Amino acid sequence: MLSVSNLSVQFGKRVLFDEVNVSFTQGNCYGVIGANGAGKSTFLRILSGQIEPTSGHVHLEPGKRMSILEQDHNAYDTATVLETVVMGNTPLFKIKQEIDALYADYTDENADKIGELQVQFEEMNGWNADSDAAALLSNLGINETLHYTTMGEMDSKLKVRVLLAQALFGNPDVLIMDEPTNDLDYDTISWLEHFIGGYENTVIVVSHDRHFLDSVCTHIGDIDFGKLNLYSGNYTFWYESSQLAARQRAQQNKKAEEKAKELQEFIMRFSANVAKSKQATSRKKMLSKLKVEDIKPSSRRYPAIIFDREREAGDQILNINDLSASSEDGEVLFKGLNLNLAKGDKVAVISKDSRATTAFYEIVNGRKRADNGDLQWGITTSQSYLPADNSSYFNQAVSLVDWLRQWAKTEEEREEVYLRGFLGKMLFSGEEALKKCTVLSGGEKVRCMLSRMMMLRANVLMLDEPTNHLDLESITAFNNSLKNFKGTVLFTTHDHEFAQTVADRIIELTPKGNIDRHLTFDEYMSDKGIKELRAKMYAVPV
Repeated sequence: MLSVSNLSVQFGKRVLFDEVNVSFTQGNCYGVIGANGAGKSTFLRILSGQIEPTSGHVHLEPGKRMSILEQDHNAYDTATVLETVVMGNTPLFKIKQEIDALYADYTDENADKIGELQVQFEEMNGWNADSDAAALLSNLGINETLHYTTMGEMDSKLKVRVLLAQALFGNPDVLIMDEPTNDLDYDTISWLEHFIGGYENTVIVVSHDRHFLDSVCTHIGDIDFGKLNLYSGNYTFWYESSQLAARQRAQQNKKAEEKAKELQEFIMRFSANVAKSKQATSRKKMLSKLKVEDIKPSSRRYPAIIFDREREAGDQILNINDLSASSEDGEVLFKGLNLNLAKGDKVAVISKDSRATTAFYEIVNGRKRADNGDLQWGITTSQSYLPADNSSYFNQAVSLVDWLRQWAKTEEEREEVYLRGFLGKMLFSGEEALKKCTVLSGGEKVRCMLSRMMMLRANVLMLDEPTNHLDLESITAFNNSLKNFKGTVLFTTHDHEFAQTVADRIIELTPKGNIDRHLTFDEYMSDKGIKELRAKMYAVPV
């Protein structure tokens, strides 16, 4: 279907890819992973023909159509939403344009040409294009009232959904998506998981959402050491197998038969857990052929994220009474929130409107005034907050060492050797600890903010979309640290795995009231009664 031969990419002296050879076949979904800067997005852009490799070539089987999730959100601002989706099938849209142009300048000479084009149009199911596009948009949460709105008038987060519909439209033979779950809510991500799970063609996707990768992927393409190696299975299987390989490499004196037995037990455990029936047969065939030397330890580096508490909080954590908030233009974000937070609670605060959750954190941190209600923190609590927008923390051109020193509490913590050691554990090693905080990437800023939180040693952590900009390694380390944290956590995330493995309580903020349940995230999202209640709260079908 799609193959890469002897592909190399070099920028200056830096070699990103070195003689990569790989084939992507029909019916499989390939999740492409790699550390930040490994070249994931560059690889997708090479596959789609947006940039040329230094050497080698990409071959798409003749007659097959490729579709790419568009990253330029302003590329279609003059087109209507529905028209933008239909543009996803380029050959179909070109024929439609030709027919429209010929009708606009209709002559008897044009009639035969129109007839020929209409036959082609019908063969491509063109007469159903608008209704198919409308169905896709509705499934992605774009109301019918917006279908004839121009893209330039659309909210940026809704634009992402329209462009996703464009990529999915017309059943492309090869579907390429870079971070498709960004700015999608849980319900829309779930729909997309089911859509791709039943997709019969080839999908190649880059994502930092582990649950999404586990749900859709039949293979993982790992970019490491300038190569791309394909492994059968989903992300969790790849992660566990790479960890097993690392352990076995560390145990040089372990006998070969002991390693083989450990591998076999590992394979049996994962064979019993194949999630999707269409993957089961091929997965088990691959696993039966797997040998110890086939699985390789990763070069990935995981930050050491460990949250300690300066002191344990008492029983009174946070009490909220009848809290309400609205946007600057007066739109109700949430209302009537009553909350008594208990020691050790780990609460996922969710909403279909991210403005609601951000307003909640800004209010409880004293940065924004509520429309109504009051709140009181327990006298033994200490809070630490990671906002969704952290830009205000990085305005001064100081080194990371001096930046982190602001939150030191003791003389020892103010020493450069201590601060550099601390930053080293967060992957800012050597000279990286001395670079200016104004030149950091999004992921580096979040790692700095996590370092700040660890220095504060609070017993209540508040996190608004904390996984944004982080790579899979940092997300995994962060996730594990919160699972082990003994204090109280309030957090909002679109990372399903993060929510499921950390939260033991769910609070959903809506304009018509709030839902509060002591359940895991999966229990909450699958509960029939809660689904009906959520539909009423948002006044739209869920």
